[in-house]
Amino acid sequence: MKTYDVIILGSGPAGLTAGIYASRYNMKNLVIGKEIGGQVAESYEIENYPGFLKVNGIELAEKFREHAERIGVELIPFINVLDIQKKRNGFVVKAENDMEYFGKCVIFATGARKRKLGIKGEDRLAGRGISYCAICDAPFFKNKIVGVIGGGDSAVSAAVLLAEHAKKVYLLYRREKGKMRATPYWVMKAEKNKKIEMVFNAVPKEFAGKDKLEYALFDCKGKELKLKLDGIFVEVGTKPESELAKKLGVRTDERGYIIVNHDMSTNVKGVFAAGDVTTGSNMFAQIITAASEGAIAAESSYKYIKQTSRA
Repeated sequence: MKTYDVIILGSGPAGLTAGIYASRYNMKNLVIGKEIGGQVAESYEIENYPGFLKVNGIELAEKFREHAERIGVELIPFINVLDIQKKRNGFVVKAENDMEYFGKCVIFATGARKRKLGIKGEDRLAGRGISYCAICDAPFFKNKIVGVIGGGDSAVSAAVLLAEHAKKVYLLYRREKGKMRATPYWVMKAEKNKKIEMVFNAVPKEFAGKDKLEYALFDCKGKELKLKLDGIFVEVGTKPESELAKKLGVRTDERGYIIVNHDMSTNVKGVFAAGDVTTGSNMFAQIITAASEGAIAAESSYKYIKQTSRA
């Protein structure tokens, strides 16, 4: 079993930044993650990360990976962590590559996964016209009619991206325009795009079609709206990947986000957390806040190891 000072679960901005800072503290560290860059890799355009006036999400994720590996981070991408167990002097992490790794401490940077609507027809037609990743699937809808459900930055930016491929994009939000969570910048871009039609007070009720999506039903203040669509993209927020942390006894809030202190420590000694899985970043889920939490978590894990080694 390979031994590390710190094992970092998650290879998004928080996890890779934690690895970079752990290496700078000369800590032997391992980053295990399902996807390089996490949700960053699914972002269309990023214009609010310092040093990049405009960058594609995949490109930025690759920059994170390159930096991490160059500074000495050991990275195992594209695998899931199956289990983690607390031992007397650390933690044993079990991965789906049939390997076990021991870490003196761990950092949960597991992020969050896309939420589903939970309505009729969604599971059956997922991948058959229903998508949760615009940057992945937009090219498949060239000259088609598509919809985007949601009112945050991810939804509006997805609509703008899809307008480069589709001939018509409906942006559907369950509340009024004034209650959209998207930043004014993205709302302005959508409003200026002639291919995008914004529909408010549209509550999704059903996705229908025989072998693939054919239409979607919405309730618009008591009136039924039926839209014939070739595809629809669901962008209604995220759910934290905190199940393994809970198994260790790590406290979470009512929504499942890991509760962290100012130093990214949790209620379990030797367990830290950073990024979108925490109560901190969830208040303002940005790449820069996730990265900053990753840096703090790495420093805190360094101090933890120094303290425990003297005990």
